[in-house]
Amino acid sequence: MGDDAELTAAVLAAQNGDETAFRTVYRTVHPRLLGYVRTLVGDLDAEDVSSEAWLQIARDLERFSGDADRFRGWAARIARNRALDHIRMRGRRPATVTDETELTGRPAESDTAGEAMEALDTGRTLRLIARLPQDQAEAVVLRVVMGLDAKTAADTLGKRPGAVRTAAHRGLKKLAELLGEDAETGGALDALPTQREPRSRAVTSAGVTHTRARTQRDM
Repeated sequence: MGDDAELTAAVLAAQNGDETAFRTVYRTVHPRLLGYVRTLVGDLDAEDVSSEAWLQIARDLERFSGDADRFRGWAARIARNRALDHIRMRGRRPATVTDETELTGRPAESDTAGEAMEALDTGRTLRLIARLPQDQAEAVVLRVVMGLDAKTAADTLGKRPGAVRTAAHRGLKKLAELLGEDAETGGALDALPTQREPRSRAVTSAGVTHTRARTQRDM
């Protein structure tokens, strides 16, 4: 909660034109956002797509309203849209998504989800996540890496929360198997946090115009 309060305050200050606060927002959110983009477009294009996403985030920040949770979801949605635009331009498509109907009425149990992801300090776990089916990879990264609750992740993906919970659960189960097979990542699951469940949030509104457009050089 302390980190979330700091991010919420930094977002609000950035909306008031505080460049230092915007750099704080960028440094806090970017590593996980980049990890999400990597699962969509791969390593080679992830930095470029993430840069495009941050340019849009900076441009549209004054229109954002909400706390840290909502900001992460909003940023993830922008990054996803930029990634899908990139995929369309390059003539490549994401991996085939499984039929969502088979995911809907079965919420995930929390046992396997209790072992999932601060092995982010290396790229190994994200590379393993990229081997999951696309729907599972996105659900795992949004729920566990980005820290979104099921509703916010579902809004980002345009799916139902139950579908996202189940996809994340299946992805985490498969990830546990992949990590078990990977000799170099032995024990990595012990460091991984649980999926976050929805909680009530105090939403802050703000709408102050930026003093100038931000670039990635400022961050």
